[in-house]
Amino acid sequence: MPSNIMRHVLACATLGLACAAAQAETVGSVDTVFKLIGPDHKIVVEAHDDPRVSGVSCYLSRAKTGGIKGAVGLAEDKADASVACRQVGPLQFNGKLPRQEEVFSERASIFFKHVRVVRMVDPKRNTLIYLVYSDRLIEGSPKNSVTAVPVPANLPIPLR
Repeated sequence: MPSNIMRHVLACATLGLACAAAQAETVGSVDTVFKLIGPDHKIVVEAHDDPRVSGVSCYLSRAKTGGIKGAVGLAEDKADASVACRQVGPLQFNGKLPRQEEVFSERASIFFKHVRVVRMVDPKRNTLIYLVYSDRLIEGSPKNSVTAVPVPANLPIPLR
């Protein structure tokens, strides 16, 4: 029984580290609309490190709604977002990758809207593709942005 408890603790710790690795780091922001009460509307730029591909960081820019609703977390952010992913260090894969996987997700409204970044693998070109889009429980938005990170030919992408 102690080994089962230890495995459970290790699994929780690993999950916690993976979640921490996927946390956004705000790089900066610019105001777009002045609000007399509450924070201004703005565009925020965040850095996300790919939790399964060391050496790749994605920079996500997206609209953040201000005002009173934005201040208390009740506002719904616009669906506009852009992503640029780059190799920022030596590439190393943390296990085999699926052909398509959600890498990051952030809440864009209090309940039903998220901004998502999905990693896709193009094995023919040995390239990682990252797509950003927003979704809702009922209806998402076709607004999206895509970027690609080529992987050196001598480093094949390990696929599941």
